[in-house]
Amino acid sequence: MKFARIVFILAGIWGVLVIAPLYFMRDWIGSQTPPAVTHPEFYYGFVTVTLMWQIAFFLIARDPARYRAFIIPPTIAKLGYAAFVVVLHLNGEVPGSQLLFAAVDSLFAVLFLIAFYRIGAGTENHHLRRE
Repeated sequence: MKFARIVFILAGIWGVLVIAPLYFMRDWIGSQTPPAVTHPEFYYGFVTVTLMWQIAFFLIARDPARYRAFIIPPTIAKLGYAAFVVVLHLNGEVPGSQLLFAAVDSLFAVLFLIAFYRIGAGTENHHLRRE
């Protein structure tokens, strides 16, 4: 259980540090990687939903066994993001610097899966069993 707690605390911290600044970077992002953001509602919607998941990571970290099922959606999201970034980079649509974020998300996805299976192995959720 300790492993899962550490993984989700680290994921939450990393995510807040990376995502929260995006609220203030819309114009800068548009100037660095044109074209400018033309649908700010989608941009801020993405940032808000993504930031919400960072908060969910902190909640999962409090009781990983209880929230084990909630480990699956962000694992899929992180793997999906990483796969799309690689494909977009290979197509010349995103710069190589985005591969770093894809790599970090891939790492967290693997750690999430390890945590998911360790919690389900039985030794980490012994307090849930009734005797």
